[in-house]
Amino acid sequence: AQGFAPIAACEREPVVGHMQAMKRKQYEKLLEPLEHELVAMARWAKATGERTCVLLEGRDTAGKGGTIKAISQRVNPRQCRIVALPKPSDVERTQWYFQRYVQHLLAAGEIVLFDRSWYNRAGVEKVMRFATGEQVDKFLREVPTFEKLLVDDGIRLFKYWLSASQAKQEERFAERLEDPLKRWK
Repeated sequence: AQGFAPIAACEREPVVGHMQAMKRKQYEKLLEPLEHELVAMARWAKATGERTCVLLEGRDTAGKGGTIKAISQRVNPRQCRIVALPKPSDVERTQWYFQRYVQHLLAAGEIVLFDRSWYNRAGVEKVMRFATGEQVDKFLREVPTFEKLLVDDGIRLFKYWLSASQAKQEERFAERLEDPLKRWK
């Protein structure tokens, strides 16, 4: 495995503005070559020892879980880990902020998907007042250095912000209330 080449579906311009719902068969037809490319990338990472860290952030119901499922369901589970940390313990609250994330970083050939990440400090923790303004300011000063250390060590770091409209968010919250299989979210 010498690498992987981008496929045509990845090279399209993003759609801006109103999007129509895609038919399931059309979606699956477009998804299949991307899944093959993902598997090829995972084999390449394993063969070369590459490390890939993916951060998925966004509002509740934005699609983080679905995106993680779409990625992880086709990749060897011994090679792809999902990290979704609960709220910090009493001990973790006394540690260096990034410490709880460092222990979940990856080894050669691995892919780690963070369902939320250290950016919680500037997002959820700020909004919910779990972090002081001083803590958030300190985080914003330190995060570029922390991420530079990761990248300088050879970790491929990808950060994605997913969003859903207010109407879509309300619709998905209502679905969760009605469906006991979705209430854990």
